Amino acid sequence: MNDVSKKAREFSVTAMILAAGKGTRMRPLTDRCPKPLLPVAGTPLIERHLQKLKVAGVKHVVINCSYLADEIFKYFDQRDDDGLAIELISEGEEPFETAGGIANALDALGDMPFLVINGDVWCEIDYNDLVNRARSLTESNSDGELILVENPSHNLKGDFSVCSDSGNVLNRSIPGPTFTFSGLSIFKPELFHSLTNASGALGPFLRQWSDEYRLSASLFSGYWLDVGTPERLAELELRIRG
Repeated sequence: MNDVSKKAREFSVTAMILAAGKGTRMRPLTDRCPKPLLPVAGTPLIERHLQKLKVAGVKHVVINCSYLADEIFKYFDQRDDDGLAIELISEGEEPFETAGGIANALDALGDMPFLVINGDVWCEIDYNDLVNRARSLTESNSDGELILVENPSHNLKGDFSVCSDSGNVLNRSIPGPTFTFSGLSIFKPELFHSLTNASGALGPFLRQWSDEYRLSASLFSGYWLDVGTPERLAELELRIRG
């Protein structure tokens, strides 16, 4: 095994959970509770992400917060120590948005490919697969990989297309089937080196990077849900409770 392959095989993957949003679509449930702490079948959604990451061998998780950040800090102050090193980064009263939040946390994310998980999505993908993809990205020509899913009813136009030959992410204006960005991704840190906490949302940069052929895609066909409204939260509750 060469040195690069050994490095890809052995480095410890860091994950970032995006949890700074105000959860306006989830009101009134988020009037006093930040969206990441809303319970699903008795367990906060963010905790379900953490447990899946732990099972996949992730040891370091970075979480950004802003809206009702005190409640998130309080939760983690009281959380039992299960071996996960959790680093909370407060962005102040106004969140930096997604690209700005990742750029702001870059020092904590290290110099190897890292996972990014939107805190308000649910995906039944095996997180071991995400970790393996992060390790494989070290040897890839791509600078990032997006997990794409079939278009849900609330996003029928989709976000991106995929080149059938190269696997590169393409903007949806390219003829062919489209897919929705799941909110799960893997990035090399150099993608964010020129960004700052004022860079705004991630979407425009994903489209720019796709035009530059810097992103690859992986399609997931299993259950996925954007848990952005009370109705979808109730749907997930029913699914988990069986």
